[in-house]
Amino acid sequence: MKRNLVVQKFGGTSVKDAERIKAVAQRIAKTRESGKDVVVVVSAMAGETNRLLDLARQISENPNRREIDLLLSSGERVSCALLALALHELGCPAVALTGRQMGLLTDGSHTRARIKQIDGARARKILQENHVVVVAGFQGINEQGDVTTLGRGGSDTSAVALAVALDADLCEIYTDVSGVFTADPRLVPDARKLNQVSFEEMLEMASLGCKVLQIRSVEFARNFNMPLVVRSSYNDNPGTLIVKENENMEQPVVSAVTSDTDQSKITVSGVPDQPGIAAKIFSALATGNLSVDMIIQNVSEQKHTDISFTLPKSCVTEARAIMEELVPEIHAGKVSCAADISKISIVGAGMRSHPGVAAKMFETLSAEKINIMMISTSEIRISCIIEEQHTQRALESLHKAFRLELAESTETETNKAETARERKAAGS
Repeated sequence: MKRNLVVQKFGGTSVKDAERIKAVAQRIAKTRESGKDVVVVVSAMAGETNRLLDLARQISENPNRREIDLLLSSGERVSCALLALALHELGCPAVALTGRQMGLLTDGSHTRARIKQIDGARARKILQENHVVVVAGFQGINEQGDVTTLGRGGSDTSAVALAVALDADLCEIYTDVSGVFTADPRLVPDARKLNQVSFEEMLEMASLGCKVLQIRSVEFARNFNMPLVVRSSYNDNPGTLIVKENENMEQPVVSAVTSDTDQSKITVSGVPDQPGIAAKIFSALATGNLSVDMIIQNVSEQKHTDISFTLPKSCVTEARAIMEELVPEIHAGKVSCAADISKISIVGAGMRSHPGVAAKMFETLSAEKINIMMISTSEIRISCIIEEQHTQRALESLHKAFRLELAESTETETNKAETARERKAAGS
């Protein structure tokens, strides 16, 4: 018989200190009292992962990634154990488990491991004994028995994977904001919480700078059709439901506008306009395990062209070194970098059937005298590279142009006031 099971994940700000951990324990106990079985996944307390990384860098400029995984996994173990203790104090029986004890098996890629399988037998046994299962997120073990971590935001992926493995009804992601917004509310005051978005829209938003969910967790949820809810741990507002797109869902032309300032552009100039040259450039980057985002090639002049591409700022030094080593081999000119750029995007499932969206975006940016350097599109997304200094103005003008602040919301004025207070309390 299928159990009435919910998986709840609590982020670092939700468990940032003893008082917040007690508040989270009360929420979990309340969920259990409603008749549901509960599996909880927790992140490290806010700031703990950065503190541990800083310590490691004081010891080594280039720390071994295996040892870093062992070090960082301790953060989630602390919050996991403390939350289980808080539940015991409330008379709510709970068992804390590390990723290893949970049976979360990953590949061997330290600091960015991917989940291979989950043995849910121990968790099911604990649930049958009417205990809450509290799992340390972000971590697992590889086939050699070494501790691995899943990368930044990996607790989201842990939670969704557990929900799938245990056949849960729902996976709730608790954070310090009330849900998914039409824009970053810290940058656009009129940003509105979305009641529901599709997996496809959320995937685009997560890849474009919306940091509410790790992109791998959304992919996992979409692939296994696991409903997600993003909610605040600071109030009881309903949050944002993320589900498979269906015919009954409202499909606004544009659902959200996002920005990503963690972008840099590399340009290789004087590239011979010959077959196979682009393949050499991007094969070299792939060999270096570097993921390129946007690519543009200028019109050929005198059998030479310029190729530009973007990638995260943290990858620029390595990417530039690879390109400078390759330039003599392909008889190209020079390599240049631009770090002061930003990616502005609009996302919406309704874009598939509404012409003129791109034109409206470009006209809006033009009216603000914002130059577009690069353009990339998908069925439900348009992205532009602009100068970083124009980011906020671009966000606000596009948000207004597509009237995102005017769409209907179920939030009451009281809930809106609570949301404002929670943002202030969470420091966001």
